[in-house]
Amino acid sequence: MPTLLIADDHPLFRAALRQAAMEAVAGAEILEAGHLDGVLAALDADSGVDLVLLDLHMPGNHGLAGLAAIRAQHPGVAVVVVSANDDPRVVRRALDHGAAGYLPKSAGLDELRDAIRAVLACEQWLPATLRAAVARTQSDSGDADLAARLASLSPQQFRVLTLVAQGLLNKQIADRLVVQERTVKAHLSAIFERLGVRNRTQASVVLRELELSDPARQMA
Repeated sequence: MPTLLIADDHPLFRAALRQAAMEAVAGAEILEAGHLDGVLAALDADSGVDLVLLDLHMPGNHGLAGLAAIRAQHPGVAVVVVSANDDPRVVRRALDHGAAGYLPKSAGLDELRDAIRAVLACEQWLPATLRAAVARTQSDSGDADLAARLASLSPQQFRVLTLVAQGLLNKQIADRLVVQERTVKAHLSAIFERLGVRNRTQASVVLRELELSDPARQMA
């Protein structure tokens, strides 16, 4: 039976996703996480996760950064992005960064079930209301290049990059990852080369390119 990880900070929406998942795949094991660190920890702890339902704006996640982190650190795990943002340009970007599907939070239970079944069957899934608009939306060549550069990083290099973007110094990163400081420096050299940047500031900017505005906050 497949294992699904529901990644959302709203308990009611997690409950709706859990119900849809249980109805879509009888006997599936379902895990939950309310923030991005919990998602990555769960994936590190359980190599058998098949599918993550990922909220774009959960705590610790910044737009497409969480998607990029999962794809870099756990490339065998399928990810369906879940968001209140149904802008076709955002959907296009998510797909270009490796999402297997995109699920608006306005979706009904039937669509939730269809999305889960389709992606577990190794198909890409979009709601019918978005397919035509997304098909007309051209990919940004910069996004394709960015996705390729991030995909070239090893899981540990991506972890180092995210900590650099948070402003941590080499010694702090070494302590966090339980490695020696010279190992961090070696990772940084490789990161700079693979991302085509020259310093920590430029490397941090690469991750900031994945940030997206949260429609829910704009309405507040």
